[in-house]
Amino acid sequence: MSDAAQPTAAEVRAAAEAVKTALDRHLAAVERRSGEDDPAVYEAFNLLAAAAEAYDELLYERYDEVTPFEIPGAEDALPPYTGPEEPHAVSVLIRRDYAVVEPQRLLAQAQRVEAADADDGETAGTVPGALGVLFGEFEPDEIASRHKEFGLEEGDSTLWVTAADDPAEAGEWLEAPFEGVDPQRVVCRFDVSAVFDDELDDDEVLEDEELEPLDAER
Repeated sequence: MSDAAQPTAAEVRAAAEAVKTALDRHLAAVERRSGEDDPAVYEAFNLLAAAAEAYDELLYERYDEVTPFEIPGAEDALPPYTGPEEPHAVSVLIRRDYAVVEPQRLLAQAQRVEAADADDGETAGTVPGALGVLFGEFEPDEIASRHKEFGLEEGDSTLWVTAADDPAEAGEWLEAPFEGVDPQRVVCRFDVSAVFDDELDDDEVLEDEELEPLDAER
């Protein structure tokens, strides 16, 4: 980057002040949180992540320095909400990934369901057919809570709540239900991933390693 395109010292300072403000807002939201999944805390987290990322970029461009901070999910953070203040409708978008780790168990469970319904044809003889039978019989939440019984292993999952000005017309989005989602209309988002557990495990290992010399002295 040329010197002419570099940010000014004042711009870097302003970005630093924005991080301080975002930190105060995030702490205040945490102190006032109304539950484990408080949307205000989530929004404050996203704003803090965006402010920290902007400051880091300006600091590097101006002084060739970086910060020691890394906020998980900052790259994937949603933009600030710009939807209606009082939505008249919401859409809930859910994605849950599973690995088929025990196909025979999956097939056996589907065949039991099929055997209990004499009107159904024989469709549970293949993995795709068995999946169709089980997901047609059980609610997604029940599949999630009993996934091991069905020979499945949980992967990542996410739930998005998006706001709309008006309810959709019947059948309006059925052909492409997951297209056209506006990130700026996402009211809240909740993610579950093993990567978060891995990050916690790494921190615990680091803490244990740091404590070892003290234990040795004792």
